[in-house]
Amino acid sequence: MDALSPSVELPKITLIGVGLLGGSVGLAVKKRGLAGCVTGFVRRVESIDECLSIGAVDEATQDLTEAVTEASLVVMCTPVGGMKDMATQIKPLLSTEAVVTDVGSVKASVIQEVEPILSRFVGSHPLCGSEKTGVANASANLFEGATCAVTPTEQSDTEAVVKVNEFWSALGGRLVNLTVEAHDEIVARTSHLPHVVASALVNAVLCKPCAGESDFFGTGFADTTRLASGSPTMWRDIALTNAEAIQKAIDDLQVELSELKAALTQKDADALEKFFKESKASRDQWLEGEGKK
Repeated sequence: MDALSPSVELPKITLIGVGLLGGSVGLAVKKRGLAGCVTGFVRRVESIDECLSIGAVDEATQDLTEAVTEASLVVMCTPVGGMKDMATQIKPLLSTEAVVTDVGSVKASVIQEVEPILSRFVGSHPLCGSEKTGVANASANLFEGATCAVTPTEQSDTEAVVKVNEFWSALGGRLVNLTVEAHDEIVARTSHLPHVVASALVNAVLCKPCAGESDFFGTGFADTTRLASGSPTMWRDIALTNAEAIQKAIDDLQVELSELKAALTQKDADALEKFFKESKASRDQWLEGEGKK
């Protein structure tokens, strides 16, 4: 899609939360000239200078009324557990034409809580996060080529859905529209399970250290556990709000681990080779497909 006209479409965008994702949205919007003004709502006074110095926003404030008033688009970049409360706070401050979206990794709970409060809310989720946090790690190119899920419902305002789709497309995202249920089941396997596994591995090894192993942590361990450095608060909320789907994903993983453990117990060379061969082939095929996009 063509870039949006800042003078007509988005005279003001408000980011509620200017961390990694919020800051990246701001930098991307400014790089592409998609808004007349990018305003950031922050919790800490120290964040004001940080956001401005990095260039993620044109204005930063701790005053929610100042941040939201006259905004054409509001992007909630806060933990999913706090979105209902934030929606309640901004409702009386929004113009009648304002569209609201979010960047949360879980959609069903957010939609259930926020949609009844904000009639022009449309859920979205750009799949391009990082274990790093804070606006200092934000990037104007974070969304280029990244899948951006948009999850409209039967109650969604049609015009708002179009505007949210156009917005993520203008930032370089690859749009996927799907139901909230499908979204949460998919990301439980492709995003949430990897983080859970990385954290469990750290807890099993680093939190229960054995004598002499401190000199034996190589790049493999570092690469495999990278995700465990993510925000504990954010991942607590994700785990709570998508618990059932994550449990199903863990069950699938446990089947694989049980079969592997049985092969190890039986010293079954053929089964072990099949286990590693299938995983390598599947990952190689996936990487080849990613390279063609």
